[in-house]
Amino acid sequence: MKRHCLALDLKDDEALIKKYEEYHKEVWPEIIQSIKESGIINMEIYRVGNRMFMIMEVDDDFTFEKKALIDAKYPENEKWEELMWQYQQALPMAKPGEKWMLMEKVFQL
Repeated sequence: MKRHCLALDLKDDEALIKKYEEYHKEVWPEIIQSIKESGIINMEIYRVGNRMFMIMEVDDDFTFEKKALIDAKYPENEKWEELMWQYQQALPMAKPGEKWMLMEKVFQL
């Protein structure tokens, strides 16, 4: 099993952050289905202030390209991403259109 860690910011507005977290208490079933189909075994998102950190544990066949193909099968994914973008903002170093950014491991005990 592999692990990927990603980061993204939320807009720095407490009301928006609260609403974003409410959506994540009841993620749409099609979104959960596409996550599982793509080979993601476990996914966790943490937040401090407006910075978010996602941990994905994936099977050996997982690729981000495969995930994009599976996401495209579900029209709800595009709607979900558009909805979430109302609350999210790219990291300062992100390229145009880039959202969640893959993090580099710098230490392991």
